[in-house]
Amino acid sequence: MLLLSAAIAPSIALLYYFYMRDRYEKEPRRMLLKAFMAGSLAVIPVLIVEMRLNLFDMADSSLLAAGYTAFVVAGLVEEAFKYLLFFMYIWKDREFDEMYDGIVYCVFISLGFATVENVGYVLGSGFNTALIRSLTAVPAHALFGVTMGYYLGIAKFVRPALRTKYTRLAFLVPILLHGFYDFILFSQRFYMLVLFVPYMLYLWRRALKNVDELVEYSPYKQVLRDADDIESEE
Repeated sequence: MLLLSAAIAPSIALLYYFYMRDRYEKEPRRMLLKAFMAGSLAVIPVLIVEMRLNLFDMADSSLLAAGYTAFVVAGLVEEAFKYLLFFMYIWKDREFDEMYDGIVYCVFISLGFATVENVGYVLGSGFNTALIRSLTAVPAHALFGVTMGYYLGIAKFVRPALRTKYTRLAFLVPILLHGFYDFILFSQRFYMLVLFVPYMLYLWRRALKNVDELVEYSPYKQVLRDADDIESEE
């Protein structure tokens, strides 16, 4: 139970944080649960596809093997499934009614996937793995989700002429961010590993900037301001 709790705790903390940043209209629990469960169940098809695409042995430390595994096997496959799930379960739902919702739902999908993945790693490798992944892999999945949700949130409400641009960015940018994250680790080169902490800080800074930007575009913000103005006049 201790290991299981250690595996799940980082996801709960991150889910709570990004959920609470939505100050104006919280998303329904049924929708959040659907997003989280969709991400959780995606682990199975993702593993099947990754196993078929993996051309290199994990002991192969060549940059070609690291690049292919990082950007194609991990980055492309995992982010593509999250992207597909968003369009299957969230895109057309009436609850997706403000830009920041894109971030919330993508984070829940991403952390659904990351939680199941993390449980597998932790139960197989122990508490030290739980501690390391709670500071690295689990937050990374959430941050990739923020990036995807940022572009999808804009795509939903931008004028139609720009929609294709932002849906493409929502697909491509998380793959690149995810791929580079894994490439740093898979390369097993010291000169790459020294980039890991700065890169994590960059991901956090980028994600929090995206969050702050879309929270400010909530239509409910203006409604609350108008209500405050009416109360002050009375």
